[in-house]
Amino acid sequence: MEFYNWKDYRCAFEQTSGDRKVALLLIHPIGVGLSGEYWRPFVQQWQASSEVSNPIYNLDLLGCGQSDMPQQALTPQDWAEQVAYFIEAIATQPVVLVVQGALLPVAVELMTMPLAAKKVVGLVLSGPPAWRLMTTPTEPWKQALAWKFFTSPLGNLFYRYARREKFLRSFSERQLFERPKDVDERWLAMLDEGAKNMDSRYAVFSFLAGFWRQDYAAKIAQIQQPVLIVMGENASTIDRKTAKQVAQQVESSSTIEQASRKRLQDYLDHFPRAQGMSISGRNVMPYESTDEFVSAIAPFITDLPQ
Repeated sequence: MEFYNWKDYRCAFEQTSGDRKVALLLIHPIGVGLSGEYWRPFVQQWQASSEVSNPIYNLDLLGCGQSDMPQQALTPQDWAEQVAYFIEAIATQPVVLVVQGALLPVAVELMTMPLAAKKVVGLVLSGPPAWRLMTTPTEPWKQALAWKFFTSPLGNLFYRYARREKFLRSFSERQLFERPKDVDERWLAMLDEGAKNMDSRYAVFSFLAGFWRQDYAAKIAQIQQPVLIVMGENASTIDRKTAKQVAQQVESSSTIEQASRKRLQDYLDHFPRAQGMSISGRNVMPYESTDEFVSAIAPFITDLPQ
C-alpha cells in the first residue's frame, strides 16, 4: 500500500507493474466494507493472464479502505477531484478507467476536468446502474433528510446492524451475486474487515443519501473516449421504482436476459463511442465472474492506442 496527500487527506493506493504504456485505474463501488480490496480477484487474474500486461492503479476512495475517513458528506464531485489529482500528479502514464456499478457518476464528473480527462484514453463500465437512475435527480431536501437520519444515533445503530454477517450475506445474495454460493467467506471477511472502522459509514451514507443521483445525460453525451459497457446477464437494480419497471419488462419479454440487454442498449444509445456486451453474473462481475470479465475487456484495452 502506498499513500499520497490530497488536500488535507491521506489517500491510499496500490499499483502493479506492466510493460504496456496504458495503465488501468480502478474505481471501486461504495458499500458496507467495500474498498479497493473489491478488485483483488480481478488484479490477480489480470496479472496471471499471458495476454495482458498493463500496469494497474487500485485506489481507495476517500472514506474507504486505508484512505482517510472524514465525518462529512461526500459527493461524486469530491471523489472525482481525488481521482483527477491522482491522474495528474501520481500516475505516470495514460489510463483506462475501470468503474464498478453506481460509481459511474464519479467517472462522468472526472471527464469534465480537462487536465485529468486528457490522460484518460478509454472507459470500462462494469454493471452501470439503470439509465433512469443516471438521469433522475434526487430532490435536495430528500438528500438532506436522509443525511440527517444517517448521521443521527439511529444511523449509527443502522450501520452496526448492516455490517453484521447475516445482513451482508443476505444482501449480497439478493442484490449483488447471481449465484448465492459465490457469497463465500472471502467476500464476507473482506466486508467485515472494511467495516470495522465506524467512520467508514460516512462514505456509505453519502451514497445511500443519494448525493450521486443527478442528471448526467448531457455530460455523458460529451465523452468522446471509447467506452466498453459490460452488463451482467442477470443484472438487477435496488431502486424500487426502477425494479418495478424492470419487472414489467421481464414479464413482457419473458426473460431477465432481454431486460438486461435493454438496460445495456440505453447506454449504447447515449455514449457517443460505446460498445457493449453481456456476460454471466449479476452486478459484481469483476468479483463473481472474474475470468470472464478479464477476457471480455482485454481485447478492448489492447485495441486502445498504447
